[in-house]
Order: sequence, then structure tokens, then C-alpha cells
Amino acid sequence: MDRIKERMNQLRLEADESAAKVEELQAKIKALEQENLAKEQEITSLTHKNGLLEAENEKLDTSVKDLKKTADDTLQHGTQNETLQRRLQLLEEEAEQADKTLRETNEKLRQTDVKAGHFERKVQALEVERDQWESKYEEMAKKHQQLQKELDDLQVEIGNI
Repeated sequence: MDRIKERMNQLRLEADESAAKVEELQAKIKALEQENLAKEQEITSLTHKNGLLEAENEKLDTSVKDLKKTADDTLQHGTQNETLQRRLQLLEEEAEQADKTLRETNEKLRQTDVKAGHFERKVQALEVERDQWESKYEEMAKKHQQLQKELDDLQVEIGNI
């Protein structure tokens, strides 16, 4: 009789521990999902920024080409040519800076994609672990019900004696 009570208490403790572990894992999953959502938003933001930088780069490239043509057409005008050359140099530097920023943004986007993939795999692993704990919890609940039924049957038999 004491062994049965002891076993029931042990099963209750295991069930409580399993429930606590499930709650903990669910909290971890929720945190990872929120983190994943933040990463997806960052990816969207970086993609948008990337598109803007590409458009700006094309605009700057067009400006550079236009300025070069103008400079070629006005070679005889020395002073004006020097001014245009300085302006062209500034635009080229801006274009180089825009290219650099674009490369950095693309690298950040790639890194974010890698991180997002890592977190997705981590979430999947935690979901598998949660499912395992839930199945273990269900098995324990079935065992508990079975033991409870056996205990009830035993009490009925003892009552009949």
C-alpha cells in the first residue's frame, strides 16, 4: 500500500516536472518566435534599404555619365571644365560610398538570413523536444490513470474482504 502511494507521489512529481518543462519550453519557443519575427522585420528593412541604395546608385551612375559627357563637350572651357571635374569626382566618391554601403547592406542581409535559418532550426528542434515531452507526459498520465484504477480495484477488494 505504501509502495503504491509512494509510486503515485513519484508519478505526480514526474508529471509536475514534465508540465513545468513543457511550460518552460513553450516560453522558449515564444521568445524564439518573437526573435525570428524581429529578424524577419530586419530583413525586410534591409531589403528595402538595399533597393533604395540600388536606385540611388543607378541615379548616381547616370549622373556620372552625364557629367563625363558634359566635361568632354566643354573641354575648351578650362575653368568650367575644372569645376565639372571636381563635381564629377565628388559624385564618383558618393557612388563608391553608395556601392560600399550596398555591399555592407547585402552582407548584413546575408548574415541575417543565416541567423534566421539558425533560429528556425532551433525552433524546430525545440518543438520536437516539446512534442517528446508531451508524449512522455501523456504516457505518464495513462500510467497514472492505470495505477489509480488498480488502486481503486485494490481498495474495493480490500473493502470486500
